[in-house]
Amino acid sequence: MVTSNASWAYRDEFHEAFARTFYRRFGDGLVSSIGVGTYLGEPTDEVDERYHDAITEALATGVNVVDTAINYRCQRSERVVGRALADSDVDRDAVLVSTKGGFVPFDGSRPADPGAYIQSEYVDTGIVDPDELVRGSHCMAPAFLDDQLDRSLANLDLDTIDLYYVHNPETQLAEHDRETVYDRLEAAFERLEERAAAGDIDHYGVASWECFRVPADHESYLSLAEVIARARSAAEAAGNAATHFRAVQLPFNVHMADGFTVESQPAADGPVSTLRLAHEADLDVFTSASILQGDLADGLPEDVDARVAGETSVQRAINFARSAPGVTSSLVGASRTEHVAENVDAGRFEPLGADAFDATFE
Repeated sequence: MVTSNASWAYRDEFHEAFARTFYRRFGDGLVSSIGVGTYLGEPTDEVDERYHDAITEALATGVNVVDTAINYRCQRSERVVGRALADSDVDRDAVLVSTKGGFVPFDGSRPADPGAYIQSEYVDTGIVDPDELVRGSHCMAPAFLDDQLDRSLANLDLDTIDLYYVHNPETQLAEHDRETVYDRLEAAFERLEERAAAGDIDHYGVASWECFRVPADHESYLSLAEVIARARSAAEAAGNAATHFRAVQLPFNVHMADGFTVESQPAADGPVSTLRLAHEADLDVFTSASILQGDLADGLPEDVDARVAGETSVQRAINFARSAPGVTSSLVGASRTEHVAENVDAGRFEPLGADAFDATFE
């Protein structure tokens, strides 16, 4: 589990190589404002080895945030993260490890008949109730998350996962009304509060794709304020003194800046952006799609590109994402060591200040 002492010691070893605010607060510890993502790539041994080398390189050069999910690459991403952590010379307690549960994962490779696999592995065994399965692939029922968390702990070979996300809960809105989804989230949160009390996770959160960056009348919208309220109720029901709900993850880049620009989250003085509400609620924000799955390597809009520091388009895209107010760390997929070097070097440039960041939207 990431600790204050170990993460501060990690920062002390590397911080002189980076510009200001590269390391940022996470609880009472520090984490790098650039993290490694593990979403892309085929479920093959070759890609596993590339990820292993990329993750160990990132850890050895100043990045101590690694993000994955049980469904990424048929559980292979979690397993290679676990192997890289074990092989790294970096203290495990210096690294923030996050993973996610919600999408039913395959095991090692995509089966010839995915529906039959889910039926035999999850439905027939009683792990998933068919009434709780949406679109044949998404579930956030407490019993399912229990199973998934146990598998993630085994895949990662960890005693404690630092940050466990409920993965894209807005998927449930395809078949259920918003109130039902909030109720299901609260039930999921209560189980995660119990697992936090047991020491299996340190914190939990919600990883989203659309729900926190769309207008309130959008079919995928969820209220972050309501989600926070449900987490507090879950903590109380679990007998915890305070909630372990700690973070949200959402896409953020120059073309998907809705988390900053769309004011659809209810607050005391009227609607605010997700980033604003998260800051006011003392939540950490981790951005995904920070380089739009590689698309921003071809360049940023000229007016933005001219304002953001960095030697390459990728570095400028990363620095735009981590300049957004309230962002703790921007995740960047990296399955090659040369990509890691370029991504890490983005941290040697100053991020945009608040006024300069605002000016990119004028």
